[in-house]
Amino acid sequence: MGIIHLLNEMKKKILIIEDDKVVRENTAEILQLANYDVITCENGKSGLEKAIFFKPDLIICDILMPELDGYGVLQIMMRNTALQNIPFIFMSAKTKHEDIRRGMDLGANDYITKPFEESELLSAIDSRLKRQAMMSKIVEVETISSKKWKIEDIKEAFQYKEEIEYKTGNTIYCEGNVSNHVYYVLKGEVKTFKVNQDGKELITEIFMNDSFFGFTSLLNNKPYTENAEAIRPTKLIRIQKHELQNLIKSNPQLALNFMDLLTDNLDDVKEQLMHLAYDSVRKKTASAILYLQSKEDDQNDFEISRSDLASILGIAKETLTRTLTDFKDEKLIKTNRNKIHIVDQKKLLGIK
Repeated sequence: MGIIHLLNEMKKKILIIEDDKVVRENTAEILQLANYDVITCENGKSGLEKAIFFKPDLIICDILMPELDGYGVLQIMMRNTALQNIPFIFMSAKTKHEDIRRGMDLGANDYITKPFEESELLSAIDSRLKRQAMMSKIVEVETISSKKWKIEDIKEAFQYKEEIEYKTGNTIYCEGNVSNHVYYVLKGEVKTFKVNQDGKELITEIFMNDSFFGFTSLLNNKPYTENAEAIRPTKLIRIQKHELQNLIKSNPQLALNFMDLLTDNLDDVKEQLMHLAYDSVRKKTASAILYLQSKEDDQNDFEISRSDLASILGIAKETLTRTLTDFKDEKLIKTNRNKIHIVDQKKLLGIK
């Protein structure tokens, strides 16, 4: 009896929120056969009530449901400190990229499309539970230790986070989306931008390896004020706001480091606005080339499309192309498709 009791104690509790009775019962049967303790409910509202009462180890949730849809369930969970760390998997017939991206942006850990294979479901659950266990161990270890994290340690502090890959042109988030996360670039390149009423795009910043973006308020759920898109194949980690808050609370020096980082970013924005307002096209272009090159690992080369560079400068692509041609003729740079190689940095600095 003691062994059986121990095994039952070790069972992981999974909450299934699904309005389709057949899908709900079939999914529950699969998970019960896999030795999970399963709780089910038929709509988002009762699902939240059961989540608060039972504190499941993982939640599987449909999107289109009565009372409260899946997106609403997740948004409410992310505001509840007792629920926000529970792994959350969307299970839905909605297969469009924007539906999947919206779910992930809100904080979902995975997205399974119906109909699904049993092995796919069980693999996703096993993966999420293992990650959650790893995260708990890391948090426990770091709570016991007195390590003082620095910004350059963030990758180590959040090593349990899943790396997310974006192809060139993939949207990371859109203006107006709920800002539940801050993003850290492991590898690649991301642009943030705004679009005016005429549909013209203005790039506000370029983020490369080992940089943060997506900051709004860490205390409030303010929406993103700009769009973000990968402009090269990119790997990111998404850090939930409350995770970053917890790390900062235990490390006052880290809070000061972030203040310095945000202040530096603000200074960069102010300098960019000064260049846009008062510099000649040649000066603006030279300054942008030097700035982008300074953010790359390679000492003299960087890669960016002509349209993106023109958007940063607020000039027409044709004007930029003529300016780059002049720079090439003056032997200041070399170009190869989207790659720009700086030949004479000193002369670029001296352009008026």
